[in-house]
Amino acid sequence: MIERKFVSQNMKEHQIKEYVRQSLQKSGLSDVKVQRTPLGERILISASRPGLVVGRGGANIANLTRDLKQKFKLENPQIEIEEIGILGLDPFIVAEMIASSLERFGPLRFKGIGHRAMTDVMNAGAMGVEIFISGKIPSSRAKTWRFYNGYLKKCGEIATTGVKTAYASAFLKTGVAGVKVSIMPPDTKLPDRITIREIGAGVEEVKNDGSVKSEIEKETGEAVIDAKEEGQEDKESKESKEKKAKPKKEAKSKAPKKEVKKPKKAEEAK
Repeated sequence: MIERKFVSQNMKEHQIKEYVRQSLQKSGLSDVKVQRTPLGERILISASRPGLVVGRGGANIANLTRDLKQKFKLENPQIEIEEIGILGLDPFIVAEMIASSLERFGPLRFKGIGHRAMTDVMNAGAMGVEIFISGKIPSSRAKTWRFYNGYLKKCGEIATTGVKTAYASAFLKTGVAGVKVSIMPPDTKLPDRITIREIGAGVEEVKNDGSVKSEIEKETGEAVIDAKEEGQEDKESKESKEKKAKPKKEAKSKAPKKEVKKPKKAEEAK
């Protein structure tokens, strides 16, 4: 029973996402997330043009909340809109831009559209990009054209978790053309990328007295003494010298004076 409950909830979330995508087409929609809260369902919509999603006076949002309540029986759906910062790193937006460009300029200019989208993605800072445009372009026979640049993982865990993929459809006179965009963002952590550091770099080395070595000591290997420590050492050395010199003077002063005896001849002469 519990498994059926989770399956039905996931199916309901998928249906909500598909309905939101269909109702907000050509508005720069990127991603839709559904979260359950004690107050009700929370729907997060990421879009490049939030003004089109909201509509005039919030008309689109009001219609969307009403439809979600009626069709999916949601008690209190809360819709939040988030604006995307870098458009070139979002595959959903890039795929939608390619599809809209094909519908606007025609299938004969598909090469220029693909190369332009590829350069925009790489200029945004992506590590790699791959674009597939398939359909009856430009002849009556269906073909698949591939545009790629940079470094893109095709297998392993990074290919499923690190690479973002999106699909879009362009409705042309010759038929429907499919667009597939795969982007590997710059913050992807690759397991085969290794950084080598020198010994002691980024690690605190401890002296015998418990203090931490400075960077100059690590590079030169010589001990570095602060000005305060030097002044203290100079004072200590002066005091020790004075202490050593004082007993010698006192020894000279305490030594008994020798009496000078006059010769006997001089006394007899007197």
